[in-house]
Amino acid sequence: MPDLVSPPGQSGRLAPYAADPAQSRGRKHAEEPPAGRSAFQRDRDRVIHSGAFRRLEYKTQVFVNHEGDLYRTRLTHSLEVGQVGRAIARQLALNEDLVEAIALAHDLGHTPFGHAGQDALQECMTDLGGFEHNIQSLRIVDHLEKRYGDFPGLNLSFETREGILKHCARSKAADLGDVGERFLQGTQPGLEAQISNLADEIAYNNHDIDDGLRAGLLSLEELCASTLYGVIFAEVHQRYPEASQTVLRHETGRRLINLLIHDLVDETRRHIAAEGITTIAEVRAAPRPLAAHSPAIAQEVVTLKRFLFQRMYRHPRVHRQAEKAKRLVRKLFHALQEDPRLLPLKYQARINECDGAVKRQARVVADYVAGMTDRFAIAEYDRIFDPHGEA
Repeated sequence: MPDLVSPPGQSGRLAPYAADPAQSRGRKHAEEPPAGRSAFQRDRDRVIHSGAFRRLEYKTQVFVNHEGDLYRTRLTHSLEVGQVGRAIARQLALNEDLVEAIALAHDLGHTPFGHAGQDALQECMTDLGGFEHNIQSLRIVDHLEKRYGDFPGLNLSFETREGILKHCARSKAADLGDVGERFLQGTQPGLEAQISNLADEIAYNNHDIDDGLRAGLLSLEELCASTLYGVIFAEVHQRYPEASQTVLRHETGRRLINLLIHDLVDETRRHIAAEGITTIAEVRAAPRPLAAHSPAIAQEVVTLKRFLFQRMYRHPRVHRQAEKAKRLVRKLFHALQEDPRLLPLKYQARINECDGAVKRQARVVADYVAGMTDRFAIAEYDRIFDPHGEA
């Protein structure tokens, strides 16, 4: 294994192909280096203090916020992604602070009502520039947050912004500057961005199982018969035959997470060694992502995701809520687009700067709707459409 280095601000030593904050590609707006913390720690702290991050507490993961206090929200999901990501980064000697910054910021641009809200907003914006939550997250950290006197947005490091933009169509990449280049050139992001993406998948698969079982949407018998979960559950039940279903479920969940993390770490190490990777430049030039599960576990993950899609995300209860959410978002968007005077004054001011450009006006409306929490969207809908609602 290559020699490890220990840059300022990082607990533990870093592999030579890890992201070194001292070698960051910098920020869009020049700043003095932070005192007493690394550039990536500063990024993480700025995300945590942002308004967009706080709003994640009341944005849907799968269940609408008012359905129960124990279900995951976008905020708790982001925290779980950060925890999983840091565990992976530590074992691979990657930059934990950068992974955490990416994890906490990756869903800042998500709409109210989860993917249902995103689908509805994308439909509304189809001919007006489109909507995609990864790009919206980048808009938030680059432009929409207003906290600092010297620049718009949070002015995060290139490496954090790169990790936020997990996916991007080539047709849009050219408009995104430095972070869009890899989609045009066919290169890879840093390993921290790669493992953050996979940590996201590990986190949501496992907590969606937990929430689905808790809500009674998933059958434990079907889950055990159809997926890797059953193998682990049987082992847990054999070890704790007198344990409650709640304990068995949690013990199985944590073992599944550990299995996925260790498999990912081992397979990623094999890829790094096979490609002879010694620098971050070589990570970026690799023909494919280096972070990956082994083929056997990757297939198990596909099977698990397919099961969740069929049994949970398409469940009538979830579908009904999703369709209600889509109608609400569509009606809100069209009402605000047709009559911008319904918007708050600061958004009206932005629209006045659009000089009648329909696409630019639509983007302002999309920014407003995407930034709503579930409960605020419901309240705003009532204010606009309920004749007895609050003015």
